Amino acid sequence: MMHIESNIHEECGVFGVIAPEPCDVANLSYYGLHALQHRGQESCGIVVNDDGIFVSHKDMGLVSEVFSAETLSRLPKGTMAVAHARYGTTGKTNRNNCQPIEVNHQKGRMALAHNGNLSNAAELRSELELTGAIFHTTSDTETIAYIITKERLQAPSIEDALSRAMSTLDGAYSLVLMSPQKLICARDPYGFRPLCYGKTADGMYVVASESCAIKAVGAEVVRDVEPGEILVFSKSGVISRREHCEKREKKLCIFEYIYFARPDSVIDGVSVHASRVKAGRILAKTHPVEADVVIGAPDSGLDAALGFSQESGIPYGIGLIKNKYIGRTFISPGQGARLDGVKIKLAAVEESVKGKRVVLVDDSIVRGNTMGRVVKLLRDAGAKEVHVRISSPPFLHPCYYGTDIDSEEHLIACKYSISEICDIIGAESLGYFPVEELSHLSGNGGFCSACFNGNYPTKIPTDTRKDRFEQRLSDRKKEV
Repeated sequence: MMHIESNIHEECGVFGVIAPEPCDVANLSYYGLHALQHRGQESCGIVVNDDGIFVSHKDMGLVSEVFSAETLSRLPKGTMAVAHARYGTTGKTNRNNCQPIEVNHQKGRMALAHNGNLSNAAELRSELELTGAIFHTTSDTETIAYIITKERLQAPSIEDALSRAMSTLDGAYSLVLMSPQKLICARDPYGFRPLCYGKTADGMYVVASESCAIKAVGAEVVRDVEPGEILVFSKSGVISRREHCEKREKKLCIFEYIYFARPDSVIDGVSVHASRVKAGRILAKTHPVEADVVIGAPDSGLDAALGFSQESGIPYGIGLIKNKYIGRTFISPGQGARLDGVKIKLAAVEESVKGKRVVLVDDSIVRGNTMGRVVKLLRDAGAKEVHVRISSPPFLHPCYYGTDIDSEEHLIACKYSISEICDIIGAESLGYFPVEELSHLSGNGGFCSACFNGNYPTKIPTDTRKDRFEQRLSDRKKEV
């Protein structure tokens, strides 16, 4: 999934598998991560449980870059594995922050993969450091691992330790963790981030951030993990623990439907593709325009563009083509180069837009710089008019639950009116998805839209910087 605005990034993706007998769980996890690659392109990792012995490989890069056939062959067969594809919303991009995180402690071993962001991570980490905890990473996932480990020293089981830890954690977390004998997953009581599980015909259970990853490895989706639910997979079967369920109002991130998730996924019973098509239909009703063709920004704007076309009756066309071979390793042109990075990533289809009034549908505008260059790209290809339609409301507030939305000072909608933004991006008109219509995208289920309206479900963190833990280390060095 490519998003032509470079300021919004995907979530992390988690994956786990448990098999009745030792098998190539690393290879299965590899394909699961491939299906979740759109959720994180910075780093990835797999930890295999070979009869209680954990063997792992983690590194920076895409799944195909980190795991070669030779690398996978060095991972043993086992009965369990956990895997992770990372985009870091907290902590720098370096190998230390690669997941899954592995912990050795008095009661055994644990490997943990996490999607989301804790809103109280800084406070919890400070408390742990005051008790002598030493951190090796700058992600809040390690904070979760420490708290679970601390609770495990007193709790009768790893699932009891996780349950006790969940009483302390606040914010967004979908977790998959592995002990020597069990695979466990949990979703925070708000249900900010998606999580589901499935089963293969030969009895393996698979846990993943999205249903597309479960289907990719040949499993059938059983259901979504409910907000607050803990699922324990072992040789004895599956046990559901619900002591944290229904303690909070459900707050699934609405941007999962708008952009993050893959279109072929189903989240909490709602098709992502159908949700985006519906968004396009609503846009056509609330912001109609006379035009000759509707096009979508690849890839996240395509479904909404289809819905806009269906509702408005304006023909749908392919107006922008993306370079499929531009990945995270793409080197941006230097300041002295006369190359436009957008033109390298995108190309306009002149046949579709020349001499026409074009409706361009995308999922969001962040700063506006990239959108302005895309509008110019269409004009250079001969578009007579460009009308921009956005399938989300304007971003007005930062996110503290895992979406890397910038501070308000960098959000274009915080600074300028609709007409002013139109002038900045060079469009004839601009229409955003109405914030009051968001409930239609989630099937009327509970959702979080704080980045649009400022209604945060949890207490706002005191320190919201992405690099807050690095900054703390820097300050301590100065004190020394």
